[in-house]
Amino acid sequence: MAGDDVLAAVRVSPAEQKPVPPRRWFLGVPFTPLDLRETAERIVARPVGAPFVFVTTPNAQHAVRTNAGDKRFLKAHDKAWLVVNDSSILGLLSKRLFHCPLPKAAGSDLTALLFREYVRPDDALTIIGATEEVEERLRNRFHTRTLARYNPPMGFYNDPAEVERCVDFILANPARYVFLAVGAPQSEVVACRVLQRGGAIGTALCIGSSLLFVTDVVRRAPAIFQRMNVEWAYRMMQNPRRHARRVFVESFPVLWIAMKYRLSPRLRRLHERRAPD
Repeated sequence: MAGDDVLAAVRVSPAEQKPVPPRRWFLGVPFTPLDLRETAERIVARPVGAPFVFVTTPNAQHAVRTNAGDKRFLKAHDKAWLVVNDSSILGLLSKRLFHCPLPKAAGSDLTALLFREYVRPDDALTIIGATEEVEERLRNRFHTRTLARYNPPMGFYNDPAEVERCVDFILANPARYVFLAVGAPQSEVVACRVLQRGGAIGTALCIGSSLLFVTDVVRRAPAIFQRMNVEWAYRMMQNPRRHARRVFVESFPVLWIAMKYRLSPRLRRLHERRAPD
């Protein structure tokens, strides 16, 4: 075993795995206050064959949908094992308006860290979504020996039969890591249904388009954009038509939601709540 592998194994020894900290409510979302490394270590410390759980990574858009009462997100936040913060904006709002830092563990960074330091060639992977090119690059770049992938049709989450096909595929292809790469709330819908059906194993990650970045099918924003926490600006410059709506219509209202929480004593008290474990 290489030196880096030994170090990673020591880091995430199941015998030393730390308990998951209590959740903290922010803008109606019950976050698990873990940073990137802490999240990865808890995921990898789960033994092979452990019962199915899933990780969701809400961003500003998810917070807006949650506050609008979208039951798919509400259910996912309730059922998820870990709910970690994907958004620099949410972290900044939490710190500036409520004087309480909210750690960040973005889905793209989490996926990259797992493949870079923890996922081994003999770890079984199951993917819902992505493309043939992504699958081929994962096999070649990370020498993955066991990889099963199913790509459901567009709009599948509106068809219960198609959701069940995704669940059936996950059950038929047990894996240590399950990457749900079909966007939100599609990934969350599938994850909740797998949990409801029972009998599955592994840790599922609702990670959107992260596999595209890991395999360099799509380039991430340059490092300077990442350091300045403005990856959204880079993506919008690359594809204005696709990302302008996400930024200004689907995510921007989080600023007004945060101010509403800040100015309302009743809503501010929600930030002191702890979600049930």
